[in-house]
Order: sequence, then C-alpha cells, then structure tokens
Amino acid sequence: MISAAPLHTRAPLSRARRRLTLLLLPALLAACASAPSGGPVGDGYYRVRSGDTLGKIAQTYRQSVTNLTRWNNLSNPNRIDVGQVLRVAPPVGASGAVSTQTVAPAAASDNTSAPASSIALRWPAQGPVIARFNGTSNKGIDIGGQLGQPVVAAAAGKVVYAGNGLRGYGNLVMLKHSGGFLTAYAHNRVILVKEGQYVAQGQQIAEMGNTDSQRVQLHFELRQQGKPLDPLRYLPSR
Repeated sequence: MISAAPLHTRAPLSRARRRLTLLLLPALLAACASAPSGGPVGDGYYRVRSGDTLGKIAQTYRQSVTNLTRWNNLSNPNRIDVGQVLRVAPPVGASGAVSTQTVAPAAASDNTSAPASSIALRWPAQGPVIARFNGTSNKGIDIGGQLGQPVVAAAAGKVVYAGNGLRGYGNLVMLKHSGGFLTAYAHNRVILVKEGQYVAQGQQIAEMGNTDSQRVQLHFELRQQGKPLDPLRYLPSR
C-alpha cells in the first residue's frame, strides 16, 4: 500500500512494488505481538512494566495523563503494553508547547484522549524537502541530507517492518502508531531497530543513506488505515 516514486529510477518499479506491498502491509498493520523486554531507555523515557497504568506513570513523573497521551500519540490512555516505551518529559524544541502542569491522576483520567484522526509528528530528519507529496507518483516526501545522519521516529510506535524486501525502498523501516497510523522511512544506510521493538518519538531508528536511490535522502511516508497522507500537513513548520 506504500507506493512512492518521486525519483525517475523508481517509477518503473511502482506497479510490482505496489502488488508486493498490498500483500505485505496488511499483515504488518495487524502485527500486535508483545514487545521484548529490551534494554534501558534514555532520559525522559520510561519502559512500561507489568501492573503499570498511565495514571500511575504520570504520578511518578509529575506529569498529567493528558500530556503523556499527547506526547505518545495514544488513542486510548487506558491501554498501554508491557515493554512499550513512553515519553515522560516534554519534547525538546517541539512546535506548540504542551503544558506540563501536574494534574492528579484521578482527575486527569477523565480527560479525553487525543483524537484518533490526528497524530503529533516531529521531523524524522534534518534537511530540505526535495520532493513533495502529490498523492499519485509520490505518496510521501523526500528529505535531503548527509550520509549517515540520524533518522528518528516521527512518533512513538512499534517497528512492524525492518528490512530491504520492498524493491525501490532500500533499507526500510515501518512503524505502527496509535489511531491506525503508520510511518515509513526508506533508503537508509543502516537500520538500528528490530521488528517488534517499541520506539519513542525522537529515538534514532536508522542512518540516512542511498540504498535503492541515486542520492542520499530519506523517503518518508505517513498513512492512516492504508490511506496515504501528506506528511507536511502533520509535521511542525520549520
């Protein structure tokens, strides 16, 4: 269902790639296996343990349930998974600061969660946009950059694909997010995550590269329930 061909070298492959993706992507979207225990997480993040609730975590880190829900794009604040990595501190430099006022967990639990029709993204890489979404030949955007520069998760989520089995995308990472959203990161030089792993927003998942591409770039796609969306409508302005 991901079909992006902003470069002329990828266009002839789009039909075959679309057929393969139609077979592969539904299985990836349905993936819901539990996350591995994983290693330590960085400052400002917390890995969910058995018995945790979002209210309990919010109280421990002196945050509100509302903020944790927004920072982690949770469609249902009452459902978190063991092994899931959550952001528990405000995103650094995020567009549109979110209040960090402490709210009692009992009161905060009455607040509604972020709507499933929206997702708060951060830029997955630094660099200029060299190709824009058009909904037909390009189902995402291309970001130019330097070989080896960090590629980070645009939102917290679960790695449902990490490999190079989709021709024309090179080394590809796909993340599944709350609300039926999925993001894809293509042409990486090195993939730094594994399938089944949970990642936090802003966590590095790959290094920018030029696999299956004529130039160093990150091809980035955003979809909801399989429908391609223009990432620039969801990314903060810069």
